[in-house]
Amino acid sequence: MNAGSMARGGGRVAGVTRLPVAALGVAVALVSVAGCVSREDTGESASGRVASAGDTTVVRDGAGVGTVASGDTTASSVASPGDKTASPVASPGDPIAAGGVAQAANTEDGIAAVEGLRLGHYTYGGRTTGCTVVLAEEGAVGGVDVRGGAPGTRETALLDPVNSVRTVHAIALSGGSAFGLDAASGVVRYLEEKGIGYSVGSHRVPIVAGAILFDLGIGSGQVRPDAECGYRAARAAAGDALGADQTPVAGQTPVAGNPPVADQTQLAGSPGRAEGSVGAGAGATVGKLLGLGRAMKGGVGSASITLDDGLVVAAVVAVNSAGDIIDPATGQVIAGVRTDDGRELADARTLLRSSEFAGAAGVAGTPGGNTTIGVVATNAVLTKSEITKVAQMAHDGVARTIYPAHTPWDGDTIFGLATGRHRDEGSLTRIGALAAEVMSQAILRAVRTAEGLPDIPSASELGAS
Repeated sequence: MNAGSMARGGGRVAGVTRLPVAALGVAVALVSVAGCVSREDTGESASGRVASAGDTTVVRDGAGVGTVASGDTTASSVASPGDKTASPVASPGDPIAAGGVAQAANTEDGIAAVEGLRLGHYTYGGRTTGCTVVLAEEGAVGGVDVRGGAPGTRETALLDPVNSVRTVHAIALSGGSAFGLDAASGVVRYLEEKGIGYSVGSHRVPIVAGAILFDLGIGSGQVRPDAECGYRAARAAAGDALGADQTPVAGQTPVAGNPPVADQTQLAGSPGRAEGSVGAGAGATVGKLLGLGRAMKGGVGSASITLDDGLVVAAVVAVNSAGDIIDPATGQVIAGVRTDDGRELADARTLLRSSEFAGAAGVAGTPGGNTTIGVVATNAVLTKSEITKVAQMAHDGVARTIYPAHTPWDGDTIFGLATGRHRDEGSLTRIGALAAEVMSQAILRAVRTAEGLPDIPSASELGAS
């Protein structure tokens, strides 16, 4: 199957972005399950303030040195004593000080093909963790479906169709386990600065949902996405954060008045096609049924389907699964558990029937240690319950492409967004079926475009893609 694009049913299918994955326990407030903590809150604790005219702003460079630029009225403020909302100058040990890359991924063959949505990533130096943000600045009807047994999420209760708020302004996907949930606070701050949010009296409260994956075993577990990561990814998605060394995506120009961010450089590959080992997929791995020592590299991927009648269905996903990645068209394992010598694929379908797995049962059984998290979106006019059904059907694409999926060890979570720009004359069944297909394609792109780490090869390096 062509990982780039393929014709199907009078439409076109295209692949785009990479994403990483893993998660932890979930509940209302703080819940601890097997050492995993998840948080649900309302997005009302925006971390940051709107800078006033002439305010000075801190811009961290790749060496972690705080530099001051004046005249920017949108960036984070210099922290003052006792100020818990402003972004301080990077200090020794601050994860952002390690440097990194903020990157937009607004191409027509990814989730940004849905009008009204934008995609951005922030990847930490060393490329072992990061976050990915889908912006819906004009709002989109949101839903979610959680199938994994150990999820780590934010605002999923709000997305229940029986609850009042319909509109979502962003989805944040992040590495860092439960620590990574903080990335969404940075997205809230960015949206607040733009005056975007749910109207509550005289206030506007940005609604940002999110999910995390577990990548603390890759690189330094002390480096994990925080609010600054989410803020930078959101700015990149909106086109506000293109640095002097970054190649703009076609059709985008830097926003006047925003200073260049010194730690931004274009990742390898064609401009705008930020996939694989970036953002939430930077530290993602797959095929961990027999432990990390026999795993392969996961990542972030995105794909879209545009039909002749104007209907668009698209997805972005971070793949950090315990199971193998299988191409549904051929049945071929693309990435997953390797043989004992590490040179070939063991095939989880065979492994699960073997005495080797029975003797190693529980190796992958760390709650929240694996996860596939993503977003499926459409330009169709849908209700909250309908987009929730689309998110449910998108999990069919996860099950087709990941074996096994939705296990007690995973935090598999798919969000749904409907922008309402296209009145579809077809059925919800069609949209949901396309959602499953495009999710499958995004998962394949995530592993096919990933770059390996020491002792954790990619699909391309093993020759299996």
